Amino acid sequence: MGTFYWPIEVGSMDGSAFETVDAMVDTGAFYTKLPASQLRRIGVVPNRRRRFRLGDGRIVERETGPAIVRVAGEETYTIVVFGEEDTSPLLGAYTLEGAALVVDPQGQLLAPADNLML
Repeated sequence: MGTFYWPIEVGSMDGSAFETVDAMVDTGAFYTKLPASQLRRIGVVPNRRRRFRLGDGRIVERETGPAIVRVAGEETYTIVVFGEEDTSPLLGAYTLEGAALVVDPQGQLLAPADNLML
């Protein structure tokens, strides 16, 4: 499938501060992840610790918290992971679904999804 990057804006829940980052689109990652210092700088507050399985099988705990993400013309409330300082930003599946976006891996695009109400 390959990977690609997409610009996203991440902000605090009160909408007072946003920062733009190029995030790797990663549908294998559940949540969106950014360096903890960047999230704190814009006022995102952790409210929970969650367990995560890494690609190498290890289990780690990380802080998570609510944030606003703007991506591909959409805005959604989401959960973000407070990553290590050297972490690359990831755009995860939970945020993509909240913004009603699907991934076109061949075209390396994000596109609007049909909103189903069944």
